[in-house]
Amino acid sequence: MKKIILILFLCLVFTQVFSQKKKEVKALKLKSVTETVEIKGKTLMDSKTVYDKNGEVIEEEKYDDKGKLISKTKYKLDINNDVLEELEYDATNKLIRKKFFKYNFLQKKSEEAIFNEKNVLQKKYVYTYNTKGLKATKITYDGTNKIVSKKKYSYAFK
Repeated sequence: MKKIILILFLCLVFTQVFSQKKKEVKALKLKSVTETVEIKGKTLMDSKTVYDKNGEVIEEEKYDDKGKLISKTKYKLDINNDVLEELEYDATNKLIRKKFFKYNFLQKKSEEAIFNEKNVLQKKYVYTYNTKGLKATKITYDGTNKIVSKKKYSYAFK
């Protein structure tokens, strides 16, 4: 019982921390946050996050332990601040992966399609929801649009 209470408490704390961060980013009108690390007297890039005017992440850069760029991810958002497109680039700024997202009228993700650098479909996920708005199914398709798996979700209520 104590473990359950502790887990619930930690979830609440982390939820508050992350939601507060977005509010702070918007309130302070932050454009970006750059993280550096000092190793043996040398300051190296660790990561960079770029925000839009609403405090939403629109770009992330990740660096290796030598301060060299590993990858960059850019996000395109809709008017509801849901991610519509995610573009992942390698260290040479070459596009390596695209993800496209669709949402239903409840603003729940209904589809996710993943393409490689040649714009060839690799995988697709389609989600359905029950009348309470909870995820009911997740259907996974391969690059030829054939069903690979179907996952069903069921819920027990008190």
